[in-house]
Amino acid sequence: MSIWKRHLTLAQMNELGSRCSLAHLGIEFIAQGEDWLEATMPVDQRTKQPMGLLNGGVSVALAESVGSLAGFLCVEEPQAVVGTDINASHLRPVRDGFVTARATPIRLGKRVQVWQIDIRDQQDKLCCSSRLTLSVI
Repeated sequence: MSIWKRHLTLAQMNELGSRCSLAHLGIEFIAQGEDWLEATMPVDQRTKQPMGLLNGGVSVALAESVGSLAGFLCVEEPQAVVGTDINASHLRPVRDGFVTARATPIRLGKRVQVWQIDIRDQQDKLCCSSRLTLSVI
């Protein structure tokens, strides 16, 4: 059974991010299932730290972006969601290519949502595991 209460196409999701940090970082929503949302991001000069690795803070920005949009799609008008807490464990360095983040719900409550966001490299190896808490407003 689907968890989504708002129904946007991937094109509409990407349009929402076209004039903000998502576009600057190259984040693109690429797939959606009954209880998950996925986005990809390039590992390039925009997203690397000075030592040539994917910047951990940028990984967190990816996690919060995909988790927040997923949370937004799980509430009805006029509700929205805002992030209140995020943590991330950086498990493996990424030097190039792209990464893919998948957000899946841990809890979808009336006032609080908790999302697990796993970020994987092109070899499908887990490089970052993040948990996002959203308040429903």
